[in-house]
Amino acid sequence: MDFKADHFVLFGIKPLFRLDLSDLDSRYRDIQAQVHPDRFAHAGEAEKRLSMQWATHANEAYQTLKKPLERAKYMLHLAGHDIQAENNTAMPADFLMEQMEWREAVMEARGGGDHHELERLHNRLYSDIKSRYEELGQLLDETGDFALATDRVRRLMFLEKLLHEIDDALASLEE
Repeated sequence: MDFKADHFVLFGIKPLFRLDLSDLDSRYRDIQAQVHPDRFAHAGEAEKRLSMQWATHANEAYQTLKKPLERAKYMLHLAGHDIQAENNTAMPADFLMEQMEWREAVMEARGGGDHHELERLHNRLYSDIKSRYEELGQLLDETGDFALATDRVRRLMFLEKLLHEIDDALASLEE
């Protein structure tokens, strides 16, 4: 195995956004069965260390490919497109207004203890995110429009964070 190989090569799969996650799971388990440190318990220190490095590398690669947002970021990285999440927070005004409206609705529902409204917001946002991932799949797998895919990933980062906030609000009402 080659530590410099990309995650797709590591698992022997095509570099696609639309992955067969059950196939990825299976390939991950196969690799872990080969490199897991327990298999090297009676080996020398160098072999143990290498086993640990491979197990860690395979786990990190799996976690990246398993999550759609992380997979998209990784694919863009491989294609040489930096999403500039840390230093470029500029977004179109209409998207930012939409985010403000979502956040206000979440705050209002949370403040009012309206569990049903939070669930409705969650379901609506989840549906929106799902359709955006379908678009992202087309951009990455079919058209190769990495510039537009970069914009879509940046937007999805906002939306995923908002979904997490809604989930937190729901959890706080259940306590």
